[in-house]
Formats: sequence, C-alpha cells, structure tokens
Amino acid sequence: MANLNPRHEEGLFYVLAAIGGLVSAIGVAAALYMEHTGHVVTGMNNQFVWGLPHVVSIFLIASGVLNVASMGSVFGRVLYKSRAPLSGLLGIAMLSGGLAVIMLDLGRADRLMVAATHFNPTSVFGWNVILYPVFYGFVAVYLWTMMERRMNPFSKAAGLATFIWRIILTTGTGSIFAFLVARQAYGTALLAPMFIIMSFAWGLAVFLVVQSTMYAWNNMQLPPLILRRMKNLLATFVGAVLYFTIALHLVNAYFAKNIAFEYFILFDSEFASMFWVGQILIGTLLPLALLFSPGTRDKTLWVNVAALLVILGAYFQLYVFIIGGQAFPLDIFPGYDVKSSFMDGAVDHYSASLPEFLLALGGLGIAFTMTTIGVRVLHFLPQDDIAELEAAASATD
Repeated sequence: MANLNPRHEEGLFYVLAAIGGLVSAIGVAAALYMEHTGHVVTGMNNQFVWGLPHVVSIFLIASGVLNVASMGSVFGRVLYKSRAPLSGLLGIAMLSGGLAVIMLDLGRADRLMVAATHFNPTSVFGWNVILYPVFYGFVAVYLWTMMERRMNPFSKAAGLATFIWRIILTTGTGSIFAFLVARQAYGTALLAPMFIIMSFAWGLAVFLVVQSTMYAWNNMQLPPLILRRMKNLLATFVGAVLYFTIALHLVNAYFAKNIAFEYFILFDSEFASMFWVGQILIGTLLPLALLFSPGTRDKTLWVNVAALLVILGAYFQLYVFIIGGQAFPLDIFPGYDVKSSFMDGAVDHYSASLPEFLLALGGLGIAFTMTTIGVRVLHFLPQDDIAELEAAASATD
C-alpha cells in the first residue's frame, strides 16, 4: 500500500490547515460582532435562549468519539487498540470546538473565571466547570500512556478512568436538560442514558468518516474485517438511539400535561418534518438500510455514506430537541390562562442569523483544524496487524 507523494501530501496538509484556520477565524469574528452589537442581531429572544450554535456545540460535546478508544483499552477489543490515539485526539478536538462555541455564544466569555472561582454545586452548568477540565487531563494522560512505551503498562487503567469520566461528562450534558422541568420537552431522567447512547452512535459515525478520510489521504484501504465490525457496531448504536427516541416520546405522551407538546412536535409544527424526514428517515432508517443491505453493507463508500447520514440526522435530532423544545410555550401556571405582552401561550419561531451560522461553523473549524494538525504532527494513522486481527476475530467468533 503506497502512500501519496510526500510533497503532494505536505501541500494538501497546508491547504487543509489553512481552510480550517480561516473557518475558525470567521467564527471568532462572528462572535466578536455579536458581542459588540448585542444578541439583537441573532435569531434568539426571551423564548429562544439557545440557538443554532448550541445545536452544533452540543453535538461536538456529546459525540463520544473517545468511546472507540475505550473499546480497545477497556474492553480488550484488538481491532480498536490501534485506533485509540486517533480517538483520543478527536475527543479533545471536538470538545474544544464545542466549548468554544458555547462560551462565545452565551456572551461575556471573559467572565469564565467567575464561574471557575465561584463554584455552584446546585447547578448542572456549575458541574461542567469540573467535568470538562478533568476530561482534558484524563485524555492527555491516556494519550501519554499509549505514546510513551515505558508508560504502556498503565494504559488500561488510564483508559478505564477516561471511559468512566466520559460517561459522567455525557450524563452531565444530558442532565442539563433532564433537570430543566420548566420545559415540557425536557425534564425526564431518560435523557441522561439517552445522551450516552447517542454519543456512542454519533462518535462512531464521526470516527468512521475521519478514519476513511485519513486512509484515502494516504492511499490505503480499510481492512474488510475492521469495516464489518465497525459498521455492525454503528448499526447497533443507531438502533439503540431509535429505541430511546420511541421510549422518550411514549413516556411524554403518557402524561396528559405533555400531550399537546407531543402533538405539536410530531405532527403540527415546522419541526414535524425535521423529526420524521430528517431524524427518523435520513438519520436512522436509511443508514440502517445501507448497513444491512447485501449490496452496500460490505462497501467502504456506502458505510461512510451511512455514517454521514447518521451525523446529519444527529443535527436534525438536536435541532428538533433544542429549538423545538423552546418554541412550545411555557406552561407557567397549569390550568390557568396567562395574559401579558410576552407571548404567553403562543408558539414562537426561530430563524438563525448569519453570525450564528458562522459561529457554529467556526466550532467545526476549530475541531477540524486541531484534528488535521494533530494527525500530521503525531502520526495517528491506525496501523493494523492483519494476522493478529484475524486471530482475535477467530477467537471471538
């Protein structure tokens, strides 16, 4: 398997790094523009306090791409061990992009030190001040144990600690919504485990796309055994997300107070088509069909198409969940009609502005740039021992 011409490869690296840097810079410029002029230039208002940037940032934060590494280090799956360094790099890059968007979107990012020095244990957002920095530390140590030969004996312990903290972090992300009882779209304990299984599906989909891109960049082919195992795992996670989605809506619809919201989000709003077409059809059923169909399931191209559809469906799912959940009016006084000038009882509409779109794109640019540079500097391309993989597969089949 021959690599690309070194000069061509180097030129492509600089082009990709420049594109990523430019997109990141545009996102920062959009944030500065919103900071200077005020959030009046966004599509947000008193009812929509989370917009498109939050949809993208939650995807970047909740995507459990680090779980690929955990399957090798923690669960002893041989074919994932060589993918652990790339998985760790992607975990840091995506979390960095997501956190950058959140901090720049909320406004007054300079007041981060206030949150860091005045910890509020009763706030889920306050927990994040601990969850995110510790995650960086765990992943850094984990990568060190994998890259430094004399530290290899500690890799399994570091991987286990990182995996546990990854689960805690994703639980915290889901709990932000689970504890938000004011909105009928949220306020259920199902959201914590649901975010965990969504992170498994989205993270693996992202990893598959990045891995295939790296192999194509180096003029290499992904071994069929690895492709088959990873696409089966992706199908399992996608099916699990579908199960939790059905359970979430059935539980909500069981309570009389939530029936109006369920009818609104599933059948009588602009979000209904996003749910049924974007999340269910594009993001779930089509990927499952591609991953199980005899004509496409063993082809790298179609497996990657399925992974891209899962990623696209994730954005539809988060948009319906976050934006749709805010569009439905708050029921502040159940059983009573509230009349005021603040759109009480009225459905509101949100449309992302150009600065919001550019800021969201900037978060993706940060993750892309960090990954591109990290892969180039640290040489994280997975190297597989085919004989060892086949022996391990024979032992487990």
